[in-house]
Amino acid sequence: MERAGRLTERLLLVCGCALLLALGGCSGSGSDKPAAPVRPAPIALVSTPAFSADSAYAHVATQVGFGPRVPNSIGHDQCGDWLAQRLEQYGAAVTLQEARVTAFDGTKLDIRNIFGAFNPQERRRILLYAHWDTRPFADKDSVRIKEPIDGANDGASGVAVLLELARILGDSLPSIGVDIAFFDAEDYGEPEWLPNRDSDYTDWCLGSQYWARKPHIPGYRAKYGILLDMVGAQGAVFHREGTSMALAPTVVDKVWSTARRLGFNDLFKNRVTPQTVDDNLFVSQIAGIPSANIVHYHLETQMMGYFKYHHTHGDNLDAIDPAVLGKVGTVLAQVVYAE
Repeated sequence: MERAGRLTERLLLVCGCALLLALGGCSGSGSDKPAAPVRPAPIALVSTPAFSADSAYAHVATQVGFGPRVPNSIGHDQCGDWLAQRLEQYGAAVTLQEARVTAFDGTKLDIRNIFGAFNPQERRRILLYAHWDTRPFADKDSVRIKEPIDGANDGASGVAVLLELARILGDSLPSIGVDIAFFDAEDYGEPEWLPNRDSDYTDWCLGSQYWARKPHIPGYRAKYGILLDMVGAQGAVFHREGTSMALAPTVVDKVWSTARRLGFNDLFKNRVTPQTVDDNLFVSQIAGIPSANIVHYHLETQMMGYFKYHHTHGDNLDAIDPAVLGKVGTVLAQVVYAE
């Protein structure tokens, strides 16, 4: 997951970051008592298979067990094989998109975008995605800053939630087509120590950028997308992310209103974050699939920004809270089965 606020100055996005709540009403004839505010009728929750937080946590642990999943590494190759096998085991039609991309420093990266399709025959589809690679540097740490990180939250958590959702989908297919995508090379952007690190935001999210221009299925379309990034840490909070609000406000409202109906207001908040550079930017702008980003981001002055172990060695298994994984997965399942 990348730096926040860079889009504000560098991208020409439509600013749609304010929510309008219409609460007006008029008094009834012959009465000076104000009428009650008119509110839309709440949408009933649907029955969904149970989402296992423990299973999602186990998927985080398995990924961390491969070591850092940096492109061109053995751990990366082994984890990619496991992800594809797991999706296939859960009944998905699996497609692998292999490519060679160029990192900010000229390094050639061999990457794999991994896709699992449920109900592949359905034309009406939604896209759920996360990145599965990890940061090659701990550039926000004070020690071992040039060594790769475990990425338990920044990478593995979103993948883990989607893997558990894939198990559910395989057992009980929804009425809509669902594509699960694991994008590669999201976190290989310029490190903090480089003086020109703000020169270009496109050195991030290399896998999703590649796919957005060359989809795994020619002409691929989806009704909307949901990105999961850093969705498993203790003390998580998910505000409405700024790029999502600019490019996909109705999708954001779908997810956040679902979370509220489930009683998860402790996690899903209504303030709007700065615009960030993440996979949803390129999926929305280039592929034309409006996407919401569920991402851990604090707006409190004393801890403004991503979760406290972002791009440090503290992003390990100890940072993960299974209960958070469970709530995010339950929201996602409700969104899918309500379609």
